[in-house]
Amino acid sequence: MTEKPAAYQSLRAPLPPEITRREDPFTPPPTLLALAEKAPVTRSTLPGGDPFWLVSGYEEARAVLADSRFSADRFRYHPRFRQLPKEVADRLRDDKARAGSFINMDPPEHSRYRRLLTGQFTVRRMRQLTARIEQIVTERLDALEAKGTGADLVAEFAVPVPLLVICELLGVRYEDRAEFQQRAAVLLQTNLPIEQAVANAEAQRLFMLRLVADKRDNPTDDIISGLVHDAGADPALTDDELVGIANLLLFAGHETTASMLGLGTFVLLQRPEQLAALRSDPSRIGDAVEELLRYLPIVNSGLFRFAKEELELGGEQIPAGGTVAISLLAANRDERHWADPQRLDVTRARSPHLAFGHGVHQCLGQQLARTELTVGFTELLRRLPNLRLAVPAEEVPLRTDTINYGVLALSVAW
Repeated sequence: MTEKPAAYQSLRAPLPPEITRREDPFTPPPTLLALAEKAPVTRSTLPGGDPFWLVSGYEEARAVLADSRFSADRFRYHPRFRQLPKEVADRLRDDKARAGSFINMDPPEHSRYRRLLTGQFTVRRMRQLTARIEQIVTERLDALEAKGTGADLVAEFAVPVPLLVICELLGVRYEDRAEFQQRAAVLLQTNLPIEQAVANAEAQRLFMLRLVADKRDNPTDDIISGLVHDAGADPALTDDELVGIANLLLFAGHETTASMLGLGTFVLLQRPEQLAALRSDPSRIGDAVEELLRYLPIVNSGLFRFAKEELELGGEQIPAGGTVAISLLAANRDERHWADPQRLDVTRARSPHLAFGHGVHQCLGQQLARTELTVGFTELLRRLPNLRLAVPAEEVPLRTDTINYGVLALSVAW
């Protein structure tokens, strides 16, 4: 196999592989566990040779995410951009490419976008979406049962449910949804050459530009139409800003929930006592969703923050411009915060976790995701009471080459 250039490796694997590569899909990597046991903040080295500080403690992670002395602007601070070809780095830093991508911005720039988008997540819209989620889940399970007594649960349920929900949220036309799904899938791959990744991003931008243009001329009851015609947006959002926001909602609202539905079902089917507890008392599923979110953080690379000034964190001195990576997998397994954190317990009392982040960048759509997961798991277990794996667990293919961790397919029978 041809060796990829160092710049490509840095772009593909922003954290050392020994910290992110899992030997077991439900167990943190041994190196990550060893670092977390050593200290909640430890100094390490990125694949490109630059130093970074790994945050594995729950309280320390919350502190970083709430501290305005840390920046979320990876385009300005992340050392991997120094290792990319100049023309690629310049394109990634271009104002047009960054417009609307407020997850990589700091206040007050971030605050403007956040305020406008928060205004679109109205109680009325969320109630309408809840009813639509219930309908989508029912339709997908109807289709699943109509095919017989077995299927790939990822392709037939875990991916389509959140995809259809985000299409409703954004107002994607029915005839465009197949292309929407295809583009969403390729954009999350991290094992592509840089040129192909950039080309995919440009194709996705053009798709979203068409969506925005459609909403300007033919507004419907969806978030993009609401943002386009928001009289309170002063100045009005540009097309590039709207495209950035739409892409962010796509990534945050589709792929993450799909991964949780697939991976969550996989772990439950291997924990018969946990599955039995939910079958015997479906009212526990809301609590079980919180436990699954804690137990199965799916963001492989963690959350990056960058020190805007020299500061102290967890006994470590972080220089100005220093890179901090928060491991959600480790922070959500912090034994100082949870009893027996390496064990999945769907009867565990609810407690705060970091699956949706913390601070000003905490996920806006977290309640929508919770609704999708709760309805999805409730109806899946109710409709398919004999649900089980159709292949040995070790034969379930894992997805390790995308931003989010998960299962590529989940062959089940009922």
